[in-house]
Amino acid sequence: MVTKALKEKINEIKLVVTDIDGVWTDGIFYYTDEGYFLKGFSTYDGMAVELLRNANIDTAIITSELSPTVQSRADKLNINYVFLGEHHKLKRVKYLCKILEIELSNIAFIGDDVNDLETLNSVGFSAMPPNSPILDQCNPDYITTRKGGEGAFRDYADLILQNK
Repeated sequence: MVTKALKEKINEIKLVVTDIDGVWTDGIFYYTDEGYFLKGFSTYDGMAVELLRNANIDTAIITSELSPTVQSRADKLNINYVFLGEHHKLKRVKYLCKILEIELSNIAFIGDDVNDLETLNSVGFSAMPPNSPILDQCNPDYITTRKGGEGAFRDYADLILQNK
């Protein structure tokens, strides 16, 4: 059940920012004998980007991994704001606020690990997947019903769209 206060937070959202590993993926890297690694992405999360776009809400990716795979996925989904190898996520979110002329209260952010804590605690509407290893260190506004890699981002986007 979405409270009135939570609905008010959701109504302020103008940009959805997401981490990747542990949110869009299950957090597992698969390495080949040649040293390449593979990631699996849920198609549900890709559809969430399109649904948000149709509602005039952009998506941004901020990940500490420097991964061409993530860039390829973002390119396929036509995501304009993609920051790879980013170790100061809140600083990058503040940069997005500046260029988009919005406030931190207008940001929805979903992350899952210690490098996301500062951002989770600073934005207007925060979320984490239920399999996050740091749920005891954060009190997000929402815990998704789906695990990372199984449509957690889609679940978050659906909640935003249903209550906006």
